[in-house]
Amino acid sequence: MDPFTYSPRGRADSASSSASRGSKVLLRQRLTQLLTRIDDMSSDDEASEEVTRSLDEAFQLCGRFIPTEPFRLHMVTWNVATAEPPEDVASLLQLDVQPPTDLYVIGLQEVNATPVRFISDLLGEDSWSHIFMDTLAPRGFVKVTSIRMQGLLLLIFAKQIHLPYIRKIQTTYTRTGIFGYWGNKGGVSVRFSFYGHMVCFLNCHLAAHMNYALQRVDEFEYILESQDFDISDTPHILDHKAVFCLGDLNFRISDHGLHFIRSSINSGRLHLLWSRDQLTMMKKNEPFLQEFEEGPLNFSPTYKFDRNSDTYDSSGKKRKPAWTDRILWRIKPKTLLSEDEEDDNDEKASICTEDGIDEYPLHVSQDKYTSDMSYGVSDHKPVIATFTVELRKHFDTPLVHISPLGVWCGDHDALLSYTIQEDFMSSTWDWIGLYKVGFRSAFDYETFVWVREDDLPEINEVIKISVDKDGIPLLGGQYTLGYYSTNMQSIVGLSASFHILESKNAVLEGLVPENINGLNK
Repeated sequence: MDPFTYSPRGRADSASSSASRGSKVLLRQRLTQLLTRIDDMSSDDEASEEVTRSLDEAFQLCGRFIPTEPFRLHMVTWNVATAEPPEDVASLLQLDVQPPTDLYVIGLQEVNATPVRFISDLLGEDSWSHIFMDTLAPRGFVKVTSIRMQGLLLLIFAKQIHLPYIRKIQTTYTRTGIFGYWGNKGGVSVRFSFYGHMVCFLNCHLAAHMNYALQRVDEFEYILESQDFDISDTPHILDHKAVFCLGDLNFRISDHGLHFIRSSINSGRLHLLWSRDQLTMMKKNEPFLQEFEEGPLNFSPTYKFDRNSDTYDSSGKKRKPAWTDRILWRIKPKTLLSEDEEDDNDEKASICTEDGIDEYPLHVSQDKYTSDMSYGVSDHKPVIATFTVELRKHFDTPLVHISPLGVWCGDHDALLSYTIQEDFMSSTWDWIGLYKVGFRSAFDYETFVWVREDDLPEINEVIKISVDKDGIPLLGGQYTLGYYSTNMQSIVGLSASFHILESKNAVLEGLVPENINGLNK
């Protein structure tokens, strides 16, 4: 069943960590001063007064400590040059890394977008999406969303446990090819709230060729300014608390000749090339670029290679190697909000106290910035960046609590219950899916049921819904239930996994062998 082609239905809607680290430094200084004063003071009264004052300051600083939790973000950008995916992308995703990854963000450029292929991909998932889903789903990752504009593809995956806390998902795109009428160049973006923090990911493919550095800067700025979202407090990309930009930005290495560049790469003296990297040069004169951070370019330029080799371009054109493929990030400067703004929404791009301490900090630190030279299907090598994102959660309770009731088996109808735990824009178009453990996306369900149709539920009201036995898998296994919000375009509640018993009809259907006197027939 498909919830978008099912029977007609009436619709109703209801409506930085840096500060914390600074406090720790100050606290350490105050305690050091305290110990020094205790040792130096000769007068007991004077020492007592100084000790009291220092302790008061220390305890005030302790009160400003804001607990945060770390999350690991793994990002990949790769211009795949219309190639089909390799058989194995495990090393690209670094699946066994510790600590384990929470979010994967994968930005591809030049995915095969011939008219026939593009239309075919629109009808189903493209081959690149398939291989990433097939690789990540067994590891408990679910595709949160994706956006495609011709050859540009942006994929977001999250550990299943985080799904109820990824909300307000929106996507958009900007064309910059052929004066903005063609989508071979431009940017696609995904924004969402992650535990209440507004984040945005932008995948770009900017103008090519050595002499178009200024055009690349103009295109990047145009994309940042022109893309908008239907979210009141973060209508534009730069309104988000954290912005990550990845893609084939196409910046080249200026001035140096081919021989010098290749010699510097072969000898491991990459630092000799950094000053003439066009993006580095442009940042000196462009204030908006200065707001973006990037790790050191301690890996070899990722363009241009002969396919299926580690040899830079040996064709007649002999293009100069360059760091065309990049991953940048930006943290929104903290701003003080009025009382009206603070009361307007629990999820904010930034909320600061009167003394400038962010009550819900988000701090980003880069753990790795490198390329993977083992892949050769394209003339670009993929670039990988991993980050630790430390944040204080705005909330840790799902909007909906959902659970199966009784024994589930394909021999009879089953029962589930759900409860709206917080007010949100629920809708009678919302639905509850039955998912096999290891599902790939919100639409990878075995069956689904609509939520109650007659009226919207009250907070904490327990609602029971029957699930037709015909939709319950005969073979049984481990499953979970998920509440999908059409307004938020995400799963906002997940049940614990539970076991569905094997149906007696499984034998009649020939799905399992019949067992007679201990023997399979």
